[in-house]
Amino acid sequence: MSQIDWIILILTLTGIITYGLYKSKTSRNLDGYFLSNRSLPWYLVLLSIMGTQASAITFLSAPGQAFTDGMRFVQYYFGLPIAMVVLCITFVPMFHRLKVYTAYEYLEQRFDNKTRTFTSLLFLISRGLSTGISIYAPSIILSSLMGWDIFWTNIVMGGLLIIYTVSGGARAVAYTQQLQLIIIFVGMFLAGYMIVHLLPANMGFWDALKISGAAGKMNVITTGVTDSGFDWKDRYNLISGTIGGFFLALSYFGTDQSQVGRYLTAKNLTESRMGLLMNGLVKVPMQFFILLLGALLFTFYQFHQAPIFYNQSVEARALQTPAKEQLMHLSAQYEQKRQALETTTLEKLHAKEQVSSDLVKPYTEEMQSLQKQYKATIKDAVPDADTNDTNYIFLRFVIDHLPVGLVGLLIAIIFLAAWGSIAAALNSLASCTMVDFYLRFKKNNTNGASDEAQYRMSKWLTFFWGVFCVITAEFAKGMGSLIEAVNVLGSLFYGVILGIFLVAFYLKKVQGNAVFWAAVIGELLVIACFLLDRYNIIGLGFLWLNVVGAIAVVVLAIILQPLFRKPITAQ
Repeated sequence: MSQIDWIILILTLTGIITYGLYKSKTSRNLDGYFLSNRSLPWYLVLLSIMGTQASAITFLSAPGQAFTDGMRFVQYYFGLPIAMVVLCITFVPMFHRLKVYTAYEYLEQRFDNKTRTFTSLLFLISRGLSTGISIYAPSIILSSLMGWDIFWTNIVMGGLLIIYTVSGGARAVAYTQQLQLIIIFVGMFLAGYMIVHLLPANMGFWDALKISGAAGKMNVITTGVTDSGFDWKDRYNLISGTIGGFFLALSYFGTDQSQVGRYLTAKNLTESRMGLLMNGLVKVPMQFFILLLGALLFTFYQFHQAPIFYNQSVEARALQTPAKEQLMHLSAQYEQKRQALETTTLEKLHAKEQVSSDLVKPYTEEMQSLQKQYKATIKDAVPDADTNDTNYIFLRFVIDHLPVGLVGLLIAIIFLAAWGSIAAALNSLASCTMVDFYLRFKKNNTNGASDEAQYRMSKWLTFFWGVFCVITAEFAKGMGSLIEAVNVLGSLFYGVILGIFLVAFYLKKVQGNAVFWAAVIGELLVIACFLLDRYNIIGLGFLWLNVVGAIAVVVLAIILQPLFRKPITAQ
């Protein structure tokens, strides 16, 4: 990057930290640190919800996801608007009425201590691990720019986040996310404009979409139905996205403390509902646009010299080995095929003829074959190298092709997205640990502890989880598409957590022992399904794990309840 880009990057990040610390002034107690004294308006709640969900992974990995697999990933979000409506009717009024700090406090009132503890533990495991992956995402950028080892980059990035989050609390998170999202939307719009602007003369936005469509990248709606029936292993289609996505969104926004904590900061029930409903309206178009950048980027690279492999640091290591000659030969072949595709496509466009799939696909399939050979050669030359370069595609475009100044802004945007989501996650991990564990199990309990003492302990817990997530980030290498990895990880736990809450809300006759053991068995069942799918014994896309987990808990709780003959107490 140029000196100007570095200046813009540093000034933007410094400004955000300063603004967050300035806005972090609140009462020095749990209500102030974790919930901003329940004082925020709906639009700040909305931006905080979106900022928590839209991490660096969204802006770094999603364009690469569309570049390689097309836009069908957007179907993953189709169940989200429906989930927002259900939450506003059921979950949110209950949480506000009970004035809880965490969603899991309700479970102790409805069931018992062990059910609350088990559910809280599932949340801490899932959110702690996924936050570690979220720290790894911006570390990729810093590692790429500076040539640093990813190990030390994770420590630097995590250290900055820990300082920022420990100091600020929920109020700083909410206000900085407001500013972050404004900068992010402006920057991503400029990136989309530049992709189209840099296309060949006389080629516009719609021409670019046609070429992407001919290559199969505009597959926004897919049914998942094949000649042999519905493909349960297909990860992203209309059915799995609507049903599986609904269960995942219902669990994430209704039972994950990183999101529940966002709308509990609202000044009243109406403001919480407004924030959630607006999120349901905005999220799908927003994700569509981010994925569209990847589809447009695919067209862009048909008319510009394209890297055969997008992770420059790994490629540089491989080129220092005896495999260099083979790698150079494959790269030259790849560029020849790309130039042939460019020439053929431009001829069709100049003749005002249709660019068809039959024309584009033979070239792209040969290019993909060369890419696979290139990655295999790198793996042979550098066995410990991560050859999945999906997360580097958009970053490589930003660094190689955007003008001075805009590069720094786009890099800052990815950092800002990381900070917003990770800060909210660390805040929620600390609040859950403090309220659901420390205050319940501490000797002499909490009555003797001052608000100031609890406030200080909350900061220490935030620090602890920051360190935990940095350690997790050190093991995130080689996980492939990070946006997929985070959602797969969440799907291992969210269905079961959702099932517990569904029983709590809708099956009033089911008591604590039944739902606890149903949840334990349900979690083991979900893990078993995941492992069976991983080793190709069964075919089941990860979104369906959310459905399996939720239904398993509900059904098992009903079956087990007669075995625990305890008098029913009305709730």
